[in-house]
Amino acid sequence: MDDSQPEGNAPPGPDGDRRSQLVDAAVDHVAAHGFADLSLRGLGDAIGVSHRMLIHYFGSKEALLVEIVRTSEQRRRDQLSQFRTAPGLSPSDVARHLWRQLTDPQLAGQERLFFEICGHALRDRPDTALFVEGFVNGWLEPLTAAETAAGTDPAVARDRARLGLATVRGLLLDLLVTGDRAGVDAAMEEFLRLYYGPE
Repeated sequence: MDDSQPEGNAPPGPDGDRRSQLVDAAVDHVAAHGFADLSLRGLGDAIGVSHRMLIHYFGSKEALLVEIVRTSEQRRRDQLSQFRTAPGLSPSDVARHLWRQLTDPQLAGQERLFFEICGHALRDRPDTALFVEGFVNGWLEPLTAAETAAGTDPAVARDRARLGLATVRGLLLDLLVTGDRAGVDAAMEEFLRLYYGPE
């Protein structure tokens, strides 16, 4: 890898700002158009930059895809934080709002990309190292905070958060494979009933 290729987080300063702008534009493009047959040249044309510039900032198509997934995941975590602070929402209502966001058909391309990169990570692809680092831990902090805020004993909050994360991801994969929206929505409602109890 030459010196122009990044090794993780964006550097400070104008280059880091430009890199973040490109990631945001790429996330929006993938959300709208999916990632099938995505090439650096085609993506560059779509977001107004040369494919050489994308290579300069990200090093490879695979590294850019990981950044797209990481940024998309951060957006979902930010939404969780916003829902948690909305007045009058119970914990299960917050979970339902987030579930609706995650299962928005317009985000199906990003969700497929997430699971595709999971497959690469299982093969220990070096360009997925940062993705693996945040795969669970990136979500556990906000989910654990939500659990403790809802009155869960701190000793079990992290375990419950991990269980909730695994369930949501399993149902997302179910939806992408089967297309059975009614079935996964019903399963989510049952999970919320078991998880939070009657409200």
